[in-house]
This record gives sequence, structure tokens and C-alpha cells, in this order.
Amino acid sequence: MNEEYDVIVLGTGLTECILSGIMSVNGKKVLHMDQNPYYGGESASITPLEDLYKRFKIPGSPPESMGRGRDWNVDLIPKFLMANGQLVKMLLYTEVTRYLDFKVTEGSFVYKGGKIYKVPSTEAEALASSLMGLFEKRRFRKFLVYVANFDEKDPRTFEGIDPKKTTMREVYKKFDLGQDVIDFTGHALALYRTDDYLDQPCYETINRIKLYSESLARYGKSPYLYPLYGLGELPQGFARLSAIYGGTYMLNKPIEEIIVQNGKVIGVKSEGEIARCKQLICDPSYVKDRVEKVGQVIRVICILSHPIKNTNDANSCQIIIPQNQVNRKSDIYVCMISFAHNVAAQGKYIAIVSTTVETKEPEKEIRPALELLEPIEQKFVSISDLLVPKDLGMESQIFISRTYDATTHFETTCDDIKNIYKRMTGSEFDFEEMKRKKNDIYGED
Repeated sequence: MNEEYDVIVLGTGLTECILSGIMSVNGKKVLHMDQNPYYGGESASITPLEDLYKRFKIPGSPPESMGRGRDWNVDLIPKFLMANGQLVKMLLYTEVTRYLDFKVTEGSFVYKGGKIYKVPSTEAEALASSLMGLFEKRRFRKFLVYVANFDEKDPRTFEGIDPKKTTMREVYKKFDLGQDVIDFTGHALALYRTDDYLDQPCYETINRIKLYSESLARYGKSPYLYPLYGLGELPQGFARLSAIYGGTYMLNKPIEEIIVQNGKVIGVKSEGEIARCKQLICDPSYVKDRVEKVGQVIRVICILSHPIKNTNDANSCQIIIPQNQVNRKSDIYVCMISFAHNVAAQGKYIAIVSTTVETKEPEKEIRPALELLEPIEQKFVSISDLLVPKDLGMESQIFISRTYDATTHFETTCDDIKNIYKRMTGSEFDFEEMKRKKNDIYGED
């Protein structure tokens, strides 16, 4: 350990593991440590079930009806992967896909007037959907065709809209879309959590809807993928990548001190030894004095013995409750997976509710979501601070990741990874940089 490294990484959350993988592939000498005895940090999957009970300080052990404890892998942070999104691209480019198996999520649903409706995933479903009336459907279809043909590089596809100036509110007006359809488009397709986007230039929203429909086009049922055995498999896959390229891993390492000299990081002290480094990547838990709180997220893990009502008995799904429907500023999300993904005992389902905290009584805020899940066998409630670095780390060379937000997919996490990469290397993130080198000396079959 008393050595010199290019980069030391603290914490094995997904952001940290992907960055250590990229740095290792690019020939950097990396030391990766975690104070926990398991991989994943905040984004771990907890197994066996007994450990989840302990973690949430629930007295006693799980009842026999929960089956074998080791059949459970429960995510602390619920997210899906967009089939055509950045994380899937990172997995493909690095070939970390060879360590993982994915399943397509069976459907996405949206909450309206106390009921849930399937988000149409084909034209036939859209025409049959009771989410909107007939004339509304025609206008909506016209809008979707516009989005599909939209190309930032070809002004002929703009139809009088200036992508950098026209607001999304104006675009909706142009297509004469009603409030329900606007809610549905902004929250279930573009996946915004609030309505702030309405008054911003429309190109970002159009690209988000394109990402959704292109992801949907890949597999047809929904745009989301989920790894067998839980999300904790993702950081471990990238950790293997780093190890193949010479990265060193140490779990269960108490971090005593991050050593800074003249305002710049020079090493990390653990168990009396010092590892030196030029740059440091870490999650907020290692540098509490260098981060600030910008909000909170409440997450409730619910164990069920039944699929969610009105989802056509899906063994995995996502439900979006748009903020307008429940008089809030931000949406409430439900991610549900089950025994079909090797994360729960036979016949059991895990539904995780999450949202950005807005009041002094967060548990009251998520009631509309919990009502959709009744009866609930066991609940595990957590309220986490959203932490962001106070500075970009250019002087100290300490690069801190952001806490995982309430979104239901990894796009914002990938943005953070690209951002940290740019701050560390001074150059734009390029997916090509992640490709395994052809003359891979550690050659895996």
C-alpha cells in the first residue's frame, strides 16, 4: 500500500467504479478502497435479507414467509437502465456486459386521477389507450412524428421552431396538446421530475423524448433494463474491468486521513500506512467538509407477496406519479422488480418508492404511491441527504461525486461521470476511450 498511484478512489459506488475502470483502461495506476466490507457504497444491493433488517434497525429476524435470506438482493437505490442510454453504452464499450445478464422491464405506468394507466409502447397501444381522447391522440401522434424526425443538424426538420430559443411550453401550444398530455409527455416520456423544463429551450426535452422512444424501440415492452441479481452487480462489473487492467482493490479499509499539502491532495492514510497519489476520486461520505446539502430524497423499500394491481400482473414495472396529480413540485416514482430478477424469494416482489422531500413530513408525501402497493408485508424507510461538492476540485485535485438523485434511471449519474472525467483530464469524455485495448495483456476469454 505504501506506493505511489496516479489515482486513488474511495468508495465503490457505481460512479467511482466506472471512473476507476476508465482510468485503468487508460493506463493509469489505480488504488481503489472502501471503508465498507461490501461493494457498492450507497448503490449496493443488500444480501441476505437479515442484513437489510439489521441495516434498518428492524427488530427480530425476517418471518419464515420471506423464504431464504440469501435469495434476496435488495437495492438501496432504485433505478433502471435506459436501453439506449449512456450507461448501456458504457457497458457495451467496456464489454462489462459479459459479466451481467439483463431483463427488460415489463411496462411503464403513469398515475392519473387516482388510477394507473400503461404508458403506450406501440402505436396500437397508443390508439387503444384510455389515457387520452381520440382527437387528442391524433395531435399527440403528430407531435411524436415531429420529435422522431427532429434532427439538430438539419434545420428543415425544425418546422419554424428554434431549438435553442423556443420553449417547450410554446412547442406544446403549437401542437395544441392538453394539460394531461403535457404532464404525461414531460414526466413519463421526457422523465422530468418537476415542471421547470417548460420554460427552457425545447431541444433538451425533444432529445429526452427521442432517447425514450429509441430505448423503447430496442426491446418493445418498455425502455428500461434491469440486471439479474440487482444493481449491486453494476459496480462490481466495472471493478472487475479495473482489476483486469491492473487496478488494486481493498474493501473494509478505514480511511484515517486524506493528506493535503499546499491545498493539493498528495495521499491517503489508512491503518497507519500512506498511499500517495496525484488525483483522488471519492463519494461525499469520505469528505463531509467538502460537500454541501442541496435537498433530501425519501426512499421506501416495500416487500409484497403480490404484483401491483392494474399492471397486468407484471413481474417488473415502473410507475410515475406526475407532481400535478398529487399537488407537488416533484414526481413520485415506484420501481418494482421481483423473484424473476433473482432479487427476492419465490413469489415475492420488491417495490421501491422514491421522491424528493418537499415538506417536514416526507412519509405523508409518498402516501399516494404506498396506496397503490397495499397490502405491504414489510417497509424499510430511508431519508438521505442530497450532497454535492462545494468546488470542482481543480485546485485540490479531489474530485467528489454527487449523491444519487431521485430519478429512476442512470442518465444523471452518467452526466456526473462525464463531468468528473473532464475535470480530471481536461478533455471531453469520449466513449471510444473506454474501449478495451486490443492487445489486452491480461487477456480474458
